[in-house]
Amino acid sequence: MVFYTGDIHGMPWNVVKLSIRLHLTKDDTIVILGDVGANFYCDERDNECKAALNKIKPMVLCVHGNHEARPSSLPMYRQKSWNGGLVWFEEEYPSLLFARDGEIFNLEGLRHLVIGGAYSVDKYYRLTHGINWFPDEQPSEEIKKYVEAQIKEKPFDIVLSHTCPFKYEPTEVFLPMVDQSTVDSSTEKWLDHIEESIEYKAWFCGHWHIDKRIDKMHFLFHSFESNEQFLYENERGEAQ
Repeated sequence: MVFYTGDIHGMPWNVVKLSIRLHLTKDDTIVILGDVGANFYCDERDNECKAALNKIKPMVLCVHGNHEARPSSLPMYRQKSWNGGLVWFEEEYPSLLFARDGEIFNLEGLRHLVIGGAYSVDKYYRLTHGINWFPDEQPSEEIKKYVEAQIKEKPFDIVLSHTCPFKYEPTEVFLPMVDQSTVDSSTEKWLDHIEESIEYKAWFCGHWHIDKRIDKMHFLFHSFESNEQFLYENERGEAQ
């Protein structure tokens, strides 16, 4: 099975509990939709989170968030091919994988397109208070071009992103102390164009710290969903 969940910010315990409770195996996959927190401090302080996620039996596939470093910028990561796409990993934690943006991964017959990154609305607070902020948090023009090329050339079923297309932004969770006119929504507006140009079964995103669903858009935070819902759809289609 494949399970999807939202930001864990360096606290893997709900993921660990799910794996134990459902007796997940090495044949299962857990997808974390960004802000994993495993590459936040970029030193030994990240190791507890990494070790806990690596210790469970299923593979853990991580989408890039905004409150974490890109593995491509860290010297301990290597790249390899996994289920049709490229991922970064550390030899010490081989079950913990970080997806390259724009890659398409085949997980149990469903093709997953990954689009990470977002803007940090607390950017200036972080800079003022000496808290880590990552200047490459949003997808670069190079990443955007790669994603656009991928969606033209290859089929996929599910989108995995950190933030959501602009039209789906859950305005009810906007932080009241943040002046929205100062927020860079360029990634969300670009995702609007992506969403309007593709066909997909479902789109999963994190970032907004909310559990809700709008049409095919699944916002996940503390909750988990599985790919079982789509497998039943395939079975019904074949029966017809």
